[in-house]
Amino acid sequence: MPEDIGSGDVDLPWGVGAATGVGSLPYDDRDEAVKIVVGELPEFPHLPELPSRGPGGDLVGRSAALLVDLHVDLQPSGWRLVDRPGRDEIRAEAMLRADLDALEIAAHGYEGPLKLQVAGPWTMAAGLDRTRGDRVLADHGARRDLAHSLAEGIAQHVADVALRVPGASVVVQVDEPGLPAVLEGSIPTSSGFGRLRAVDATEAELLLAMALDAAGAWPVLHCCAANVPVTLARRAGARAVSLDVGLLDGPVLDQLTESADAGLWLWPGVVPSRPIPTPPSDRDLAERVERLWRRLDQDPASRAADTVVTPTCGLAGADGAWVRHAYALARGTAKAFAESVGATG
Repeated sequence: MPEDIGSGDVDLPWGVGAATGVGSLPYDDRDEAVKIVVGELPEFPHLPELPSRGPGGDLVGRSAALLVDLHVDLQPSGWRLVDRPGRDEIRAEAMLRADLDALEIAAHGYEGPLKLQVAGPWTMAAGLDRTRGDRVLADHGARRDLAHSLAEGIAQHVADVALRVPGASVVVQVDEPGLPAVLEGSIPTSSGFGRLRAVDATEAELLLAMALDAAGAWPVLHCCAANVPVTLARRAGARAVSLDVGLLDGPVLDQLTESADAGLWLWPGVVPSRPIPTPPSDRDLAERVERLWRRLDQDPASRAADTVVTPTCGLAGADGAWVRHAYALARGTAKAFAESVGATG
């Protein structure tokens, strides 16, 4: 991965003042969810995830439906790898196909960026059990096989969506909420009585790079933890990081500053995922985005094209009215940010 990964060497599919969603939403009806996303985020929609529908709608279950030549079933303890496909896997695959059917209908004729979300290899390794034994994360060979299978599945997923929505520029967000805990060695064993050994950063980068490479030209690493491994993500090939601005602390800011110098794009999560007594205005949030770029020693105007505003994580726990408001606020914030720094395009 070259040190300079800025937008100057690639045509971005989104324009200045862009906003999109993170992924999960509180709805049960996929048709309703897709219509809301396309309607409220007409310039940068995404395929919604609906975890409230149960197994197969969750992050790990949906991403497991993409695995190639690996199979899963559902146990009381969660998803696990098995030798042959069963009804749980078939249900998860059918749910994903139905979601894509709904997207294809709602986005008919759409041209522009379209975002997909998939769990990354480390979150999957921490969330899947082996057929016999502990989590996939505990076995070096198993986690490598999982990463290869997932990367192949991501590439096929992108190709499928590109055929269904031919005017779309597919952007893939690789979700790694579990990566910081994997690096720290704080993932519990299946029994819950111990912790799995920390993974070496070199291996973490290598397997993450497989997923990011399969994602295509605009891979985004999303992590809603406080200690986002920004430098590792950039070295693995992430062109952007999507994170909760309210959780940033000193060490992460240091990594962001270094990576921003190398051209990393920033997707700041600034819109609250829950109603609050005094909701911020779009201009309040735009100022927050501008201040963040300045804290990273960057000129906000020159980085406006590299900025995509999002809500913070957790919209799956909100109500429908707030989802619409959050998306409208994200769009308004993105436009206010672009205007405040005098960026056009």
